[in-house]
Amino acid sequence: MAIKDNVNKLLKEVGERAILEAAAKTREAREIDEAIESGIRVIGENYVSELKKIYPLVKNKAEWHFIGSTKTQKHDLLKKKVLEIVDMIETVDSVDFAFELNKRCRGLSKVMPVLIEVNSAKEVQKSGVYPEDVVDLVKKIAKLSRVKVVGLMTMGPNVDNPEETRPYFRLTKKLFDDIKGMKIENVEMEYLSMGMSDTYRIALEEGANIVRIGTTIFGPRRQR
Repeated sequence: MAIKDNVNKLLKEVGERAILEAAAKTREAREIDEAIESGIRVIGENYVSELKKIYPLVKNKAEWHFIGSTKTQKHDLLKKKVLEIVDMIETVDSVDFAFELNKRCRGLSKVMPVLIEVNSAKEVQKSGVYPEDVVDLVKKIAKLSRVKVVGLMTMGPNVDNPEETRPYFRLTKKLFDDIKGMKIENVEMEYLSMGMSDTYRIALEEGANIVRIGTTIFGPRRQR
C-alpha cells in the first residue's frame, strides 16, 4: 500500500483525537514529502545526523519534532542550526540538558516547547525520567524562560502483546492530569505523546493526543 493510502487510512482512524506524527527514522526525502502531501503535519526525527541531512531535501513544509535520545546526542542537538530547525523536543529527561537548552535558545531568541520523557516502565537501559521524579523535574524546568514544558511523552516497554503497554500509558496519563491540575507557572500540559505503530490504538484509548507512527506509514524500516 502506498504512503498516501496509509496516511489517509490512519488520519480517518485517528480523527481529531490526536496528531498523527510521522516517525521518519531512515526514511528518504521523497517518502517524507509524500507523507506531508497526504496530510501529515508533524515529522519526528530520532537522529540529529539524519535531521541535518534530510531537512534541506524535503520540499514540503511541516513541523519537526526531535524524538530521539537527548542523552546520547546532547552536543549535536544543541547546535544552533539544529535548534533553528526543531519545533519541539519530545525527549527531555534531565535538568542539565534543559538548562543548556535554555542558554542556547536564549541566544536564538527562541522559546523551545518540550515534552518530558517518562520512563514509565523503569527500564534501566532506556532514557527517560522515572514516574516518581517527573513532577520535580517539571517544576525545575518551569523556572527557565526559554524552555517551556507543554506535556509528557513515553515509549512504554517492548512487549510481545501490545495490550501489555496499557498500564504504562495509563500511568503516564495520570501523571499528565496530575501536573495539569497543579497549574504550575510556565507549564502548559497540552500534549501527551504515546504509542507507535503496534500500540497507537491502545495509547489513543488511554488519552494520547500525539501518536508517533513510522512503519504503518512508510513500511518496513531500512537499516541505518
